[in-house]
Amino acid sequence: MMTGKAKTVLVGAGVIAALAVMHLANVCRGDGAASKPASALAFTVKDMEGKDVTLADKYAGKVVLIVNVASKCGFTRQYKGLQELHEQYAVKGLAIAGFPCNQFGGQEPGDNKTIREFCESKFAVKFDLFDKIDVNGDKASPLYKYLTGENVPVADKGPVKWNFEKFLIGKDGQMIARYRSGIKPAQIAKDIEAALAK
Repeated sequence: MMTGKAKTVLVGAGVIAALAVMHLANVCRGDGAASKPASALAFTVKDMEGKDVTLADKYAGKVVLIVNVASKCGFTRQYKGLQELHEQYAVKGLAIAGFPCNQFGGQEPGDNKTIREFCESKFAVKFDLFDKIDVNGDKASPLYKYLTGENVPVADKGPVKWNFEKFLIGKDGQMIARYRSGIKPAQIAKDIEAALAK
């Protein structure tokens, strides 16, 4: 016959087990809702000096254009257009975040210092540049795994195809649009203005 104390222990153990099962169910739901980031800016990246940058803090309340950049690409001239967007809209709340990547034709072979010097001397770039990263594959930056994942609210999903793809992020941290490499910076000015107006 079970004593009152034993019954209490068993009931307590049952409650703990039930809570554990509920927790696991929330974490491991098939849709991944419990673990997916709530924002495209819910990531920490490294700047060109190797220091951690929390994007949500740095760009709080801003519209952000995220671009994978390269120095030896046919689209490298888009640095000029990106800098023009920066000059026109930074004071209104636009931030441009460039992420060098060497995954496409080996067109960004330099180190961070070389990349920065090239951007500043050739295109007078003043917008933010970050540490060189992978944007596709197992070693891709968590930021880019999110941007190219299935949970983003845009129709154009999947891996980055080439240098200078652009992701427009609203003030709330949600992706507004994705633009493939052939879309020039000037062509998305109206979308930026609309995002800034919200």
